[in-house]
Amino acid sequence: MTANRPPTSVDVARAAGVSQATVSYVLNDNPNARVSEETRQRVRDAAARLGYVPDASARTLRTGRSGIVLVPLSPARTGGLFRDLLDELGEELRPRGYTLVQYGERRLKGVPAAKVWAAMRPSAVIVDADRLTRASVDLLRASGAKAVIGFADGPSPLVPAMVMDHESVGACAARHLVERGRARLAAIVPREEGVDLMGLGRLRGVRQVAPDAERIDLAFTEEAAREVATRHDLPDGIFGYNDEYALLLMSALQDAGVRVPEDVAIVGADDLLLASLVRPRLTSIHFDPTATPSRMAAYIDELVRGERTAHPGTVLSLYGPRLVARSSS
Repeated sequence: MTANRPPTSVDVARAAGVSQATVSYVLNDNPNARVSEETRQRVRDAAARLGYVPDASARTLRTGRSGIVLVPLSPARTGGLFRDLLDELGEELRPRGYTLVQYGERRLKGVPAAKVWAAMRPSAVIVDADRLTRASVDLLRASGAKAVIGFADGPSPLVPAMVMDHESVGACAARHLVERGRARLAAIVPREEGVDLMGLGRLRGVRQVAPDAERIDLAFTEEAAREVATRHDLPDGIFGYNDEYALLLMSALQDAGVRVPEDVAIVGADDLLLASLVRPRLTSIHFDPTATPSRMAAYIDELVRGERTAHPGTVLSLYGPRLVARSSS
């Protein structure tokens, strides 16, 4: 080994006094290899001392898969719920031999996007379903991606989908407001790319319960919230899309002298800690996991290994909504 090149498995074998095959067995956790625990520890110590890291491209050639689960980030501003989901999924994938990689390019769609993703030779790609086309899915599979999965709010005709049912969220909020005697409902639809689509899904859910519910398009600014709060024809029950938008609007209403909940009841979603710290405390929708990260990781692994078929239309539901009533409604 020289100073101008990284250590190799041959260097580790020499330092540990074992064969290169033994190094491979130990560092790849081969369950069928008959290697004593003492030897395994010696190999691990040598690898750590030399700073050896297995070559990902060599692993791809050897196993036929890279172990990368690629998650191109959504154009929408993502909240803590989604970030926690990816963190936990990454933890569950690691013992199965995968690395979850979040990719920051948020705009490309279709075949141009697939070409960029495919260049990383991922074993699996999980991405907003509306960024996929049939041609892009075919390209990803041809490049070696054994699993292509969509994030969606319903079944996808192209790929299996991990689903967040936004309509059920809106319906849950609307039922609560109606039960509290609110007759004129409205739902906030954020003026943010990507988030607006989720807002429209939640609006459809509100209208399942209250067909005449008003749509209020709202930018995430104090000025925009003030324009809504100073209207003379305010509804008496508002679903704020999520806690952040609900709190933005509630603050503007209070500044305008509108009483919450006496004049206008408000419901948010995500059940952030902040919802219970403000006054009045914000009624919110909590999301109970219906598919654990462990189950999701197992599903991805089965698709990659060919133990399960990726049927378009298959749905893996992520969360179920549960209303947490507080004093804002």
